[in-house]
Parts: sequence; C-alpha cells; structure tokens
Amino acid sequence: MHLEQREHIPPLLAVLAPIAAIGAALALCIPLVSWTGVPALHSYGVMLKGALGSQFALSETLSRATPLMFTGLSVAIAFRARFWNIGAEGQLYAGAIAATLVGSGLITLPSFLMIPLILITGFLFGGILLLLPAILKTQIQVDEVVTTLLLNFIVLLVVSYLVEGPLKDPSALGWPQAVPVIDQATLPRLSGRTHLGLIVAILSAIVVWVLNSRSVLGYRMKAIGANIHASKFAGIPINRVILATALLSGGLAGLGGVSEVAGLKGYLSLDLSPGFGYTGIIVAMLAQLHPIGVLGSAIFIAAIYVGADAMSRSANLPSYLADVIVSASLLCMLISILLTRYRLRWR
Repeated sequence: MHLEQREHIPPLLAVLAPIAAIGAALALCIPLVSWTGVPALHSYGVMLKGALGSQFALSETLSRATPLMFTGLSVAIAFRARFWNIGAEGQLYAGAIAATLVGSGLITLPSFLMIPLILITGFLFGGILLLLPAILKTQIQVDEVVTTLLLNFIVLLVVSYLVEGPLKDPSALGWPQAVPVIDQATLPRLSGRTHLGLIVAILSAIVVWVLNSRSVLGYRMKAIGANIHASKFAGIPINRVILATALLSGGLAGLGGVSEVAGLKGYLSLDLSPGFGYTGIIVAMLAQLHPIGVLGSAIFIAAIYVGADAMSRSANLPSYLADVIVSASLLCMLISILLTRYRLRWR
C-alpha cells in the first residue's frame, strides 16, 4: 500500500472530508464517554442541547466562539505563508492592553468614534508585537516558533505588572484587575452575552477571504507558503510579504483581545483568556486554513466546550471530555486532509 497524490481534488470530497472527520472523532470518543457510565448518545444529546438548545445556550456558544474566530484567522493567515505564529495568545493580550489603555478614560469620544479607535489600536498593538519575531526571522533567520511562543509569557508578565500596578482598579477590593473601560468604549450587545465583536469577526473573515483569493498580497503569501525558493526566484519580495503577513496576523489576534475586554468582561485581567490563542491553532487546522471555514470551526469548538460544561452539570460527566473530543477532531481532520490530497493504492 502506498500514497499517490491526486491530480484533481473533487469539490464534493473537499466538502465532505471535514464533516466525516468530525463524525469519526465523535464516534471514536463513544467508548470513553460510555466508560463513565452514561450512554454516549444521551451525553452527546445533552452536549448539543447545552450548546445550541436555547437562546441563552446559543449566546454562550457564540460569545465563546468570537475570540476563537479572531485567533483562528490570525493563525490561518500566518500559516498560509508558512510563518509559524504560535504567539496569538500574547497578541490577544496585547490587543486587550490597548483596549484598556485607550478605552478606560484616557480619551473620551462618542461611541461611534471610540469603538473604531480601540479596534484600530488593538489591531496595531497585536500586529506590532508580531513584527518583532518577523524582523528577527527575515534579518537573521531566527526561528519564529521559539520567539512567538516565548513572547506569550513576556506579555503575560507585562499584564501582571499592569493589573497590579499602574492600571490596577482601586475599587476591585484587591483583586488583580485593571480599571474598566468606559461606556463609550463598550461594544454593544446583540443578544445575551453576544456582542458586536462577533460581527467584526465575521467581517474580518470575509476580508481575509477576499485578500487571499483576489489580491496580489494573497497570491504572494500562497506562493511563499508553497515554495519560498521558487517565489524568490520569481522576484516576489519575501521579506516584505512576511512582514505584511505578520502585521495582519498579529492584528487579527489583537482584535480578539479588544473584543474580550470591550465586549464581554469590561476589564483586563490575567485570566482574560483560557488559551484562546493556542486553541486558535486547532481552529485554523480544522478549517484547513480557510478563513470562512474558521467561522464554522470556531463555533464547533466553542459548542464542544460550552456543551461539555452543560454535560458536566446535567450528567455528572467530567468536563475534560471536551479536550479529548477537540483533540480527536484535530487528529481526524489531519488524516482527512491527507486522504483528500492523496489516495491509497495497493501494489
């Protein structure tokens, strides 16, 4: 048995492969769920109802999916150009810092001006943070996996200093959190905990899709991701494209931080993100780096986590099953990508 690359990938196969991968992951987790003593189908039903079964549940799922959309888009646009951004977590916190600095009363403007201002500032903070590893990569060939990963911990130390020092909220009774954003900088609520950040994330995905499929920059990023040596031979400015990719990727993750501070929590804290930046890598891989697919992938993963919490309360099942299901989904998706691009041949 050997693998043979497909000359043409049927569109139906490309659509059905991710769905089959998710179904296979859920099927693989049935023995583990049954081992807890609760029927697997009942557990999955409780999970589905807890994630999508009511207006409140749907609102919780969408609010959980919003930052995952931003970090998923951030990873997708970077990985497309083979720029391995593992620092979306730190860039998210950089955007959250920007939202706090600008939105906590430093500048007072009407909402229709204040909200775009904090979004732009958060985008710039996240993008500039990723520019440093990009410059190190393009100038002295430093591995961006290491630099982006380590920057996450540096940014968290900066956040710890800010919430315990200059930005500490005096009315928080000693809790380590920053001063809240003012009303003019708060993102309007759509329904329940869902806020304007969801609309911004959807628009961002559309913009990234257009950028990838209709722009020169998108073509250059794809070319570099396919073969950097051939792209250099063709005259593509490698360094400039990587820097532009880093700015866009970091900026999208920064918008995720703005949406959490200005849209959901209202203030900056060390527990702002339970790992949205790292989960964004899974979101992007499940979507096969497609920006529109990132939206569905983020909602799927958010539904798993929100539904697992409901399942834990209702059926007394451990909530860590959500991590197992997400991990199995990623592994099955990688296998489906392999079988989509290659076919099995028997000698």
